[in-house]
Amino acid sequence: MSRPTGAARPTGGRGQGGDTVRADAGAPPRGGVRTGTAGATATDGAPTNGTADATGRLLVRPYGDRALLADLPGLDEVHALAAALRARRVRGVADVVPAARTVLVLLDDSATPADLGRVEGEVRAASAAVARRVDGVDGGADVGSRAGATGGVTPGEDVDPGEAAVVEIPVVYDGDDLPDVAAWAGLSVAEVVARHTGREYVVAFGGFMPGFGYLTGVDPAIAAPRLATPRTRVPAGSVALAGDLTAVYPRATPGGWRLLGRTEVELFDVDRDPPALLTAGTRVRFRAVERLHGDEPGGAVEGEVIAVGGDRRGAGAGVRAPDGGLGRSLQDAPVLGGPGPAERPGPVVHHEPHGVEILAPGLLTLLEDGGRPGWSAAGVGRSGAADRGALRLVNRLLANDDSAAALEVTLGGLAVRFHERATFALAGAPVPATLDGTPVGMQALLLAGPGSVLRLGLPVRGARTYVGVRGGFTAPTVLGSRSYDVLAELGPAPLRAGDQVAIGPRPSALPVVDMVPARPVLPATNDEGVTLGVRAGPRPEWFDDDAWATLLEGEFEVSNASNRVGLRLAGATIHRRGRELPSEGLVPGAIQVPPDGNPVLFLRDHPVTGGYPVIAVVAADALDTAAQLRPGDKVSFRTARAASSGP
Repeated sequence: MSRPTGAARPTGGRGQGGDTVRADAGAPPRGGVRTGTAGATATDGAPTNGTADATGRLLVRPYGDRALLADLPGLDEVHALAAALRARRVRGVADVVPAARTVLVLLDDSATPADLGRVEGEVRAASAAVARRVDGVDGGADVGSRAGATGGVTPGEDVDPGEAAVVEIPVVYDGDDLPDVAAWAGLSVAEVVARHTGREYVVAFGGFMPGFGYLTGVDPAIAAPRLATPRTRVPAGSVALAGDLTAVYPRATPGGWRLLGRTEVELFDVDRDPPALLTAGTRVRFRAVERLHGDEPGGAVEGEVIAVGGDRRGAGAGVRAPDGGLGRSLQDAPVLGGPGPAERPGPVVHHEPHGVEILAPGLLTLLEDGGRPGWSAAGVGRSGAADRGALRLVNRLLANDDSAAALEVTLGGLAVRFHERATFALAGAPVPATLDGTPVGMQALLLAGPGSVLRLGLPVRGARTYVGVRGGFTAPTVLGSRSYDVLAELGPAPLRAGDQVAIGPRPSALPVVDMVPARPVLPATNDEGVTLGVRAGPRPEWFDDDAWATLLEGEFEVSNASNRVGLRLAGATIHRRGRELPSEGLVPGAIQVPPDGNPVLFLRDHPVTGGYPVIAVVAADALDTAAQLRPGDKVSFRTARAASSGP
């Protein structure tokens, strides 16, 4: 990835060993409704179960079927262990996610219980190696047994805070929660603003969503806790506070942080290197202003330097980032996360008469493949097809690579015209479908000629149907994937009428079957609830004694505020203990419990990190079923059977 000509440059003024860079923004990001839960919380929460077990070894917990969570004393140890694991290039590890006091190790889709055990051994070996390096001897205590130790290996992308440039962010302090924070602190609003702007902050780590940096150094006098119930929408550019952390929301999203003000800084741009403006180690200051550049036509903030995403310059040089880009925000997202009119990032799909033409996109049609693993440190989750089994099935029918891109159609309604001869297949939620008016079936090889029109009706059960073609659909990749991530707003934009999507080169292998037996998605009627197998989450100590029984004995209903990010569940209230949990990584299938006790089941577009405790994780073999649930469906949970040790 090349660095744009407007990469960060010093603007004059120095502070604690680095140059100050102003990040005054240009055109304000446009927000959009998002569902799911908010990002992480303060690092001063109640203690976890400790960072070492009874023998003094590093505490490593299973996190569902394909992940491990290592507890550590603090950020120095977190950064050291994460860097050591990346350097070891452990076989089967798809990503490493550092957070406040934990390192989450994500395994690939083929992981078995034996692989979890092997990777746990690698985690412990990496921890011991870091401890020896810090101690300067061949032997030594584990990182996990050295509470309060500092130093160690720093991740390659991290910056020494003493040498980092200071990014200065202009803020209009008019946030909805500013008076409440003042009341909590026993201060005036002006005093809260003065204390927030009077500190220099350091980015501890990234997560939750692309460009979201967790800033440490909040004045304890204003360290108000998170909201008890998160907002369903926090506007893009909101400057917020949660205990001893502060941050800027790069995109519109749900969130439980206290809103202090707003800015226009573009925090994440896939055309920038690195894409995130605020990387680990970056130093940040907030500057109070009366208005932002975008508040009035032609309006300018006195003394401004440059607009990220714009071309306005003042007395000195500053930061320049390209306008637009594949990460632009959306507006008016309907139920199940279907974005409305998008600010489209140029020619994402083809407009010549070949491939397929979208006649009607239905509620939401996205291009989805196997996702983009490996970008968690920048706050970018894997994403990919919500029902991964359906994607694999349709691709195997067509002799494609398992992760070839297909159309993911939410609740039917898609109509496409083929502009070339193509072999295609349907999988996932069963829908009534016709090709040129003739009914066609699911999970069967079908042939379309130039001019043929495929139409999908409304699925009787399930939410998502996949349309695959031999050769796969193709479009420009973003960070290595053609998938659209609803939370991160990365990837080819949601399809709309008139778009044309190209078909890739046909594979040399030939299909070996014409059709496969029906794949059950959900029970035949809405009256029959769905039961999902779950495993205990990594934080049982954060819940009341009866919480696990409440989860397993209750029945929940999927609410309308659900999408590819996650399913909000209404039903029995799950009671928690203590204050907020220090931010830590999340996995698909994690069932997180906000303070109001209403659980959220995360799907493929989940945040990278989160600050609510996870009571359970849906078993890997039930994740695809969860992805097919839609508002009104009933769901209950049971303890999952032991995972198979085979491949």
